[in-house]
Order: sequence, then C-alpha cells, then structure tokens
Amino acid sequence: MQCNIDNAGARFRRVYGIMALLVAAMLAGLAWWSATWWLWIIVGAAAAAGIFCLYEAQKKWCALRAMGLKTPL
Repeated sequence: MQCNIDNAGARFRRVYGIMALLVAAMLAGLAWWSATWWLWIIVGAAAAAGIFCLYEAQKKWCALRAMGLKTPL
C-alpha cells in the first residue's frame, strides 16, 4: 500500500475514527440498557468503521482513493 492521502486527510480520518468509536461506545451502553439485539449490529458497524478509519489514518492510505474515486481530503 502506498500513501495516497496527505496529513490533512489523515487527520480527518483520525478524528472520524475516534468519533465513530465514541458513538459505538454510547450505543453499546444504550443497547446494554435496553437489551435490543438489532442495536448491537449498529454498534458493531460503528466500531468497525472507526477501527478502519484509524487504520487508514495510521497508514495514510484511503480505500476509496485506491479504487479510483476522488475524495476532497
């Protein structure tokens, strides 16, 4: 994998990843309290998105750019 984003793009992905993990943690608390099974699916998706964004920020690599799409950051 080559670096295909600059520092601004990596910073954006880092902030987005942290925010996604915080949302996943809040939703996990809500799911634990309300005991709804479908909310756990959303928690898993938010956590996976957050972890993937942090990975992209660490490697300075964007999956969408690697597929040929142009992203603003």
